[in-house]
Amino acid sequence: MTKVIVDETLRSKLNGLNAELELCDESGQALGHFLPVEFYKKLMCAWLNTQVTDEELARISQEPAGRPLAEIWKSLGRT
Repeated sequence: MTKVIVDETLRSKLNGLNAELELCDESGQALGHFLPVEFYKKLMCAWLNTQVTDEELARISQEPAGRPLAEIWKSLGRT
């Protein structure tokens, strides 16, 4: 992700960046959307919660995980 440093002048033009914001070009065509950090986090959490059910998480947490280090070394051709 590219990072853009926003100075105080631009920040004031963008209403303080404390609300959702649509960025447009000179013709009014939408270029993208800005989301404040807290709104973005809530949106991502909501989306992630739709990807896996609580039942799936419970089932996955009960499955045995990982392999012993000796087995990993063996599969890598080391002893």
